[in-house]
Amino acid sequence: MKIALVLFDGVTFLDFIGFYDVIYRLRGFDRTQDTTWDICGLSGEIADELGLTVKVPRIRPDLSEYDMVFVPGGMGTRKLRYDEAFVGWLKGAEKADYLVSVCTGSLLLGAAGFLQEKRATTHPRAYELLEPYCREVVPARIVRDGNVITAGGVASSIDLGLYMIKLLVSGGAAEQVKEQIDYPYRMQGVVDMDSDSAPPE
Repeated sequence: MKIALVLFDGVTFLDFIGFYDVIYRLRGFDRTQDTTWDICGLSGEIADELGLTVKVPRIRPDLSEYDMVFVPGGMGTRKLRYDEAFVGWLKGAEKADYLVSVCTGSLLLGAAGFLQEKRATTHPRAYELLEPYCREVVPARIVRDGNVITAGGVASSIDLGLYMIKLLVSGGAAEQVKEQIDYPYRMQGVVDMDSDSAPPE
């Protein structure tokens, strides 16, 4: 499993870090121990919406090389969805096994055309912004429709990471990670269009 973690100016870092802190633990399980990831973007340094800066190790990689592409949200997504260079680059992920977003990262997946005829979610305050891009906005915490998995507001990034661990490894693995990060909450509001499965616990 090779994962691209996309960053950009105006990102909400909790969107990114909540998912990253969970998903990197895939390497602790036999089935996914060969998982690798790259932090990617269009420039060597980005600033979040509060001004915190971080280095971006991989600049403009070919996203078709990745099995999973993750896009966080943030106020920067409002303008970035109209940025032809960024959206054109993101379109390279069209054949990824999993296209994953949290919060308004789904607006960027939508701008790249990945949500056509898909059901998806985003931050509850951005449902109207998402509507033009998808078949239906589902007011849920996590929505899976085929290979597209979208999550709601900022804190749902942790639940999204746990959902992916359950999907890729097992429910038991997700429980182990919850113990590691001292996460006592039961995941709620998961809508799986493929299996109508119960929310991961």
